Amino acid sequence: MSSQIFSDSDLGKAATERSSKDLIRVKNLLLTASFTDGAQWPPSTPGKPKLQPIHVTLTISHSISIAAATDNLDHSINYSTLSATITELSKSRAFASSEDFIDEAHARCLAQFPGVQEFSITLTRPKALLQPASTEFTSTRIRGNEMLTEIFSIIGMECDPIVGINACEREQAQAVKFDISVRRTTKAGPRRNSFPSRELFLKVLKVRDSFLVALDVSFVADITLNTIGQVQSVTVRGGKPNALSCAEAAEVEITRTQPSSVQAPVPSTGLIQPSNGAHKVAIALGSNLGDRFANVESALRLIETTPSQYRGDGPELYASVVDTSFMYETEPMYVTDQPKFINCACMIETNIAPLLLLKILKDIETAVGRVVSFRNGPRAIDVDILAYDDEVIDTRSADQRSTLDNLAGQLVVPHPRLIEREFVLRPLNDFMPDYQHPVLRRTVNEIFTSLIAAQPTDTPMMNMVTPFPQYPVSSDTDSSEKVPLIPSVPKTATWWTFPSCNSRPSRHKTYLMVTLNATPDSFSDGSDNNTVPAALTYATSSVAAGADIIDIGGYSTRPGAVYVSTEEELDRVVPVVQAIRALSATSDSDEDRAVKEQTGRTLLSVDTFRWEVAEAAVKAGANCINDVYSFTGRDYPVEKAGEEHLLKMRQVARDLAVPVVLMHSRGEASANKDYSQYAYAADTSGSGAVSEGIRVELGRKVDVIVKGKGGIRRWFVIVDPGIGFSKSVEGNVEILRHCCSITGRVTLADGARNPLLGYPTLIGASRKSFLGLLLEKPDPAGTYAGRKTTAKERDSATAAAVACAVQQGAAVIRVHDVLRLGDVVRVASELWS
Repeated sequence: MSSQIFSDSDLGKAATERSSKDLIRVKNLLLTASFTDGAQWPPSTPGKPKLQPIHVTLTISHSISIAAATDNLDHSINYSTLSATITELSKSRAFASSEDFIDEAHARCLAQFPGVQEFSITLTRPKALLQPASTEFTSTRIRGNEMLTEIFSIIGMECDPIVGINACEREQAQAVKFDISVRRTTKAGPRRNSFPSRELFLKVLKVRDSFLVALDVSFVADITLNTIGQVQSVTVRGGKPNALSCAEAAEVEITRTQPSSVQAPVPSTGLIQPSNGAHKVAIALGSNLGDRFANVESALRLIETTPSQYRGDGPELYASVVDTSFMYETEPMYVTDQPKFINCACMIETNIAPLLLLKILKDIETAVGRVVSFRNGPRAIDVDILAYDDEVIDTRSADQRSTLDNLAGQLVVPHPRLIEREFVLRPLNDFMPDYQHPVLRRTVNEIFTSLIAAQPTDTPMMNMVTPFPQYPVSSDTDSSEKVPLIPSVPKTATWWTFPSCNSRPSRHKTYLMVTLNATPDSFSDGSDNNTVPAALTYATSSVAAGADIIDIGGYSTRPGAVYVSTEEELDRVVPVVQAIRALSATSDSDEDRAVKEQTGRTLLSVDTFRWEVAEAAVKAGANCINDVYSFTGRDYPVEKAGEEHLLKMRQVARDLAVPVVLMHSRGEASANKDYSQYAYAADTSGSGAVSEGIRVELGRKVDVIVKGKGGIRRWFVIVDPGIGFSKSVEGNVEILRHCCSITGRVTLADGARNPLLGYPTLIGASRKSFLGLLLEKPDPAGTYAGRKTTAKERDSATAAAVACAVQQGAAVIRVHDVLRLGDVVRVASELWS
């Protein structure tokens, strides 16, 4: 076809009718080039060139309308000339980095093709890292524009962590492949630094073991943001090639943004339109009127359900609570003549812009029941934005920022009084200690530590609290009528207090949990209490002797215990719970009525690993879930008890708003006692391999249960190191000797913070077999030959273990004979607490 059959006007019309963003591409041009930054590893001699293969893809934005209409190459791009330009470049010299090559390629292409406005060049180096992984650098340049759009990638890098819930997955490492892409916009010109691909590669190789590949992907995204610096976004795709038999891989892909450190003040007029990206926002909650704990839970549930009402014509709005602090009971500040507060904090992920979020939170306060009172006065709920990404926001006019007396209706972030309030800093330090205050340039932990050090010694203590809900729910124990927009929040039955981490030593109560085995084959008491009348007798006598909570179990966890179906476990547990709750309504003789009514109100825990039993028992009247397998199932790790089981248990506990006891175990109690992989801990923590194994393994489970969307509130978790479960005699002794280190300020081998830091601890050593084995050992002096004992004959030995646990700061002690061992706890508490 000849161009002569078209007029100039025809050609112009064709050019305008067709896209000006047509793309011409030379794809994966295979060349070799020398680089001085090395290939699979850094050069042994700095600056020495290393020849290596490269692939270059050139994409040109250029309209082909006229060329298509005229069949004339003059109006298109000559592929051969373009390829020759890049080939000549590859042979011209050694390059300091991928960026060096790309910059030179841009310069040559812009000069060679003056009619082209936009070039995109991708350089792939398949031998730049010591793995099949390759590095890829894409840079887009528009003629006359000083800014470059760039994407740096590491493609196909492989790690070998232990990841997954299934038994086979926990026994050996498996391949997890990652693709990492970093996007940024930068100014063209001389570069100070090249993309730190090798540094990032080495950090990602240390990806931690996990239960969900999503945790590994999130971890890689975080270390990428920390390594690279200021970028627009990071996208990480992680996949397990061997996870599914009929699929290439099971994958998770996330995109994370790194906010700017400082933002100009937000205009004070109108609501900001919601942004599309996810933001991390720290929020403080407090209450000192009414049912303080139910008020806080109601507010948290409203945060996740209310945003959709504000959508309007914009995008779908959301807010997800992804982490929480511990909860604290605090003395009022500023105005002291009012009830004590409950204070906590949470982290949310949201796409709601700051001012609209402020409005939503204030509406939530009204929904929960806050009414206007005097400044710093009592309130049913107080919800404040403490931090919004790394932004600095002040909606007041410039001439109003010299005082803090005019904050009503305004948004100032970070919260201006944060640095003077322990009741704000302590909760923040629980889950974001390394967050750097964007104005002060100090971390939360640094600010908190300075505040505590400067406090007078008579400053009132902030105690941690764990609230227990009141079940069964009735018309007077249900808050759903008060706040109808959210799932039912039960009223609070009572709460326990514990010393908080980093607090001065103080007197505190050690709580007593008594074991009620509604089973025919308990290791400790056989079938003594497996009928409802026997269980009631045991419960009332235990409460009279000082039990704080009764732990009811219908499935023995002793080695070799007979399998019990879900239905049978329900039939054993639920009637006992119902019978105890009914005691408060009985009317026997006056002398029995008081203790029975007290028993009917006593806290009940259900000892189960099944969500169906947990849910039914709580709805029948239990107040707590005690799971020896930490939501991973009795046969963990097995395929049927994997992620789905954990998420269901987590959902039940969260929906019911009940405390949970999470115990360390490794399946069958008598197996899996090898902790040699943690042998390093004797040098780093001063405790031992078993304690380190508990911190790492139970800590990993607790993180999955507490963190992320749908997680349990941190203040509902009590941890149990699992004495007698998958530990040798020496391992059990180590736990008792170093119990406080399990949840103490210990740094893990990889430098990470102890994931169990601050959690209250339950110790259950009562009558266990390791005590019997200790009693069988002869005296070194030969005066005692040792003796065999039954479980019921080990109460004196249990007393020694209990005293040690109290000395180590255990919050809860689980026993069988509360009459005798309650005395041990009380005296030990006088000696050591």
